[in-house]
Amino acid sequence: MAQVTVTLDANLAIDAMMLSGTKSPQDAVELILLDYLARRRRTESRTGDAADGQRANQQRPTAQEG
Repeated sequence: MAQVTVTLDANLAIDAMMLSGTKSPQDAVELILLDYLARRRRTESRTGDAADGQRANQQRPTAQEG
């Protein structure tokens, strides 16, 4: 598995560890990212994907008067 190194503010990492109940910053970030991705997938399965939103916002032709 490929690894990515990220620099975080120490207070942010500690807060994430405390809220997530993990013992290391890496575990906290992984848990938070997994949760974010799972929520995103659930939302998209209920509402459709991002392309659906673009279709809904397309301008419809106006009725011709006359």
